[in-house]
Amino acid sequence: MAFSIAEYSNRLIPVVSSIGQSSFFNQLMAFLKKLTPIDNAVILSYHQQQPTLSYNDLPPANRPTHIDLFLRGAYLLDPCYRAAQDGHEGFYRLDGLAPVGFRKSEYYKNYFRHTGLIDECGYLFRLNAQAPGDWLNISLGRGEHHHRFSLSQQRLLRDIAPLLQSLCQQHWQTTDHSQHQHDDLHRHLSSALSHFGRSVLTERETQIIQLFLHGHSTKSIAQKLSISPETVKLHRKHSYAKLDVTSQSELFYLFIDALSSMRPPFGGDPLEGYLESKT
Repeated sequence: MAFSIAEYSNRLIPVVSSIGQSSFFNQLMAFLKKLTPIDNAVILSYHQQQPTLSYNDLPPANRPTHIDLFLRGAYLLDPCYRAAQDGHEGFYRLDGLAPVGFRKSEYYKNYFRHTGLIDECGYLFRLNAQAPGDWLNISLGRGEHHHRFSLSQQRLLRDIAPLLQSLCQQHWQTTDHSQHQHDDLHRHLSSALSHFGRSVLTERETQIIQLFLHGHSTKSIAQKLSISPETVKLHRKHSYAKLDVTSQSELFYLFIDALSSMRPPFGGDPLEGYLESKT
């Protein structure tokens, strides 16, 4: 559907007028939903890498479990989060960001699947050139009763990315971010992920377990590490035995539980303190 300049301008007025106000993201999503059918949307604001839920219109029954899980540390495994860390900016398609095997990963099963979406696209925007840890993820989803985003819809959403980024940056600059009381939490969680398993596993086992957590398949891990799929499976078997887990689901929840149990002083493998508390 084509829109005139006048229509665009009229629809943007409420968005521009709400810059710096609590209604900004609601107005932004109202604008986007008038451009193309969007079933559900989630907007995550990252201040010093730490996520805050800024907008969420997922069905109420789905919110507590998967949003809480995400904010507790599962966001570290999110393909969009990983893409932002690698410098991706602007419009994206989830299928283009996610690793091979993502839809079989426990992150997908325990977080993304609960959204009920069949397709996702969105935006990754840097909000402050002086603070690389300040950025925004706008996730736009289609449910089962809609088709996937068409090429023309994707082009439209991609074409307006610079405009949306400018609006979001202006809003960010006029908003007080002092409510973020845990700016160091992300650093501790990120460090915990990079050290997860090191106190129990070999270097190669740790590497493979972390790739599984990020959603890679056995085949993609083998290709990434230049080893055979059989070797990957053998390392996984040994790792599971050492961690006392029997499935990727148990591994995922071990990771989340270990992050949740971290207490000062932070540092090293979160499994050390977690496993000690269980004995």
